[in-house]
Amino acid sequence: MTQVDEGQPVAERERRPADQPPAEAELSADADADSDSPPVVGRPAEIGEVLAERYRLEEHINDDAAGRQVWRGVDIMLLRPIAVVLRSPGGDAAQEMLAAAVTASRVVHPNLIGVYDAIDEVDRAYVVREWIEGSSLRQLVEGDGALDSDRAISMCHAVADAVSALHASGMAHGNVHPGTVLLADDGRVVLTDARAGAATNDGDVRAIGGLLYYALTEQWPQKEAGPTALPDAVRDEYGVLAAPRQVRAGIATHVDDLVYDLLDPKVTLPSSDVLAAELGRLDVGPEERAYGTLRFSDSLPEPPRQAPRKLLYGVAAAVVLAVVGLTISAKALTSKDEPNGGGPTASNRPSSAATPVVDPVVFTLSGSQVALFDPYGGKDETDGLANAVDGKNSTGWKTDHYNQNFGPGGIKPGMGLVIDLGEAKAVADVTVVLSDNGASVKVLGGTTPPNQGSLTSFAQIGGALEEFNGTNMIFSTEDAAQVRYLVLWISGIPRDSEDGANRYQIGIQEITVRVK
Repeated sequence: MTQVDEGQPVAERERRPADQPPAEAELSADADADSDSPPVVGRPAEIGEVLAERYRLEEHINDDAAGRQVWRGVDIMLLRPIAVVLRSPGGDAAQEMLAAAVTASRVVHPNLIGVYDAIDEVDRAYVVREWIEGSSLRQLVEGDGALDSDRAISMCHAVADAVSALHASGMAHGNVHPGTVLLADDGRVVLTDARAGAATNDGDVRAIGGLLYYALTEQWPQKEAGPTALPDAVRDEYGVLAAPRQVRAGIATHVDDLVYDLLDPKVTLPSSDVLAAELGRLDVGPEERAYGTLRFSDSLPEPPRQAPRKLLYGVAAAVVLAVVGLTISAKALTSKDEPNGGGPTASNRPSSAATPVVDPVVFTLSGSQVALFDPYGGKDETDGLANAVDGKNSTGWKTDHYNQNFGPGGIKPGMGLVIDLGEAKAVADVTVVLSDNGASVKVLGGTTPPNQGSLTSFAQIGGALEEFNGTNMIFSTEDAAQVRYLVLWISGIPRDSEDGANRYQIGIQEITVRVK
């Protein structure tokens, strides 16, 4: 049983043991709710209370950061379960919520939440809507992991259909997020909690690309979504997003291309009905599926963890898409065979003569291959080193607490970890997951161990990330570097926000090395 609010997934309370405390998601919204909104004040709601002489409140589900309460209830006239979203006070403070509900109620679509009523009592206002038995996309991914390409496409096809219906009515949704996509127990995909205000059609389409990225990688790629508890997407030193198949192996090239186009700010976005049609074309069985995918730009950026693409543009081909008879044109892309396993490109049809693209593979590391690298002392900071390469982001290694930062004028220039690959390997990229934002890190590679703490013979892999505003880092090279030793060099650490003494510390949650 799940109802979400403003991007807020709510845990299944009826299935939680009575002595288990509420999950964090049940207590506060984390998508893009307005943190400046007032808390719930005024006339409180109570279990058993009947609103408008019709809607009985059965269970308080959560309070969100937008100053609203979500209740499970019953429509005592029609004897059906309902969700009640209640805000105090009502009046002017609730007009955006009520206006969005009124507009959404006029759009009837199987993939949109049903809105039944909207009432303003001045001291409080509430929206009555459909109750969904199921879970949010966020809950599903957090519990079961990333979705396969077919399921992710099918889910986003349903969302795009719903968004297209809203756009046709003149309304943008404004809150497409893993917490507002419900996956009902009966198989429905339902989009809920539209938000009025500054919502735009392009913003909704871009967010559908974000849903696809999240479903495929378990990472949220949209910086503009605001503070969120969703895992940060991997970016390089220039802030360029890693393509999905660079984060997770096995993602089909045509799906990777589609997602990357939707998230690239330089690509002109399709309308929601065009996107829905393209996803519908892919949301079929393998035997019915056409090869390749529609590209939304003739000039595609280079994804950060691949060799440069060499694109040969073909003749423009008409692609007929079945959405109210809509016909669009797209340019077909073909790819040239490249040495060194060139990056993936879209193709119209597979060719038996084509050289298959071979992605880099993860090089499995053990704790014995990781050592502390601190030429300035600190040899006692070795506890937990193996946790930095155990394949789990939930565990890691941490520096000691420091009263000063690293770097020029700091307590020392830096420190880090050295990884011995056992023999020279063609390192394609290194992904690092940190415990907090604000660290300065770079990765160096060499063929011999650091000589008495010196790194003069080591070459930098990728760019240096200075005071990085994120927790996931990627260091990659176009030409794989043949190295045996890697040094993860930390030249700056953030303040530990949980430390009462306001000292400095950083944790390395996971290091992943991929080799050719």
